[in-house]
This record gives sequence, C-alpha cells and structure tokens, in this order.
Amino acid sequence: MKEINEHQAWLKDFYNSKEWYELSPFIRMNFISEEIGELARAVRALEIGRDHPGEKKKSHSQWDDNLHEELADLLDQVLILASKYGISGEELLKYSENKLHKRFNF
Repeated sequence: MKEINEHQAWLKDFYNSKEWYELSPFIRMNFISEEIGELARAVRALEIGRDHPGEKKKSHSQWDDNLHEELADLLDQVLILASKYGISGEELLKYSENKLHKRFNF
C-alpha cells in the first residue's frame, strides 16, 4: 500500500499523462464541488435510501462500494489541489493534527 505522499506523486504523474494537471486551481475547485455532491448522494443512499425512477436499484454492498469510490475521488481532488500549491498530503495530515492539538489541548 502506498503512503499518502507516494499516492499524491502517482496522482500527479497520472493527471499529467492525461493533461489534466495543467487545469487551474479554480477549475479544480469545481471538480471538488462535483465530488462533494456525488459523496452526498452516496451517503444519502446509505442513510435513507434512494428511490429514483431513472436509476437501477443497488444493494447495500453496492452503495457501500460507491461510498468508498466517492471518498477516494474527493481525496484525490484535494491531493491534486494541494500539489498545485506545493503542499504534500503528509503536510496536510500534520497540519490537521497540530491544529486540533492546539485548539483542544488534546
């Protein structure tokens, strides 16, 4: 399994190979917004179900898989955005922990 910085580097290489990395951070924010919407749909489906006539019925297992997919998609978009600003995934994790330690004396 890759560490977060290895995954971020792999993502950057992959996005560069597709010519997606060159898109601006402003455009990347739109992709993040799209992924948040897809994640919201996945959570809704697991929590209260989904009854849409244009969609095939999915099992709990399929919706759980969709949740994993959407969380991963959102994480990837955040890591790409961070990369555009020279911020590593590990830096983000450390920043998060340090902020919470300071804020809550934990």
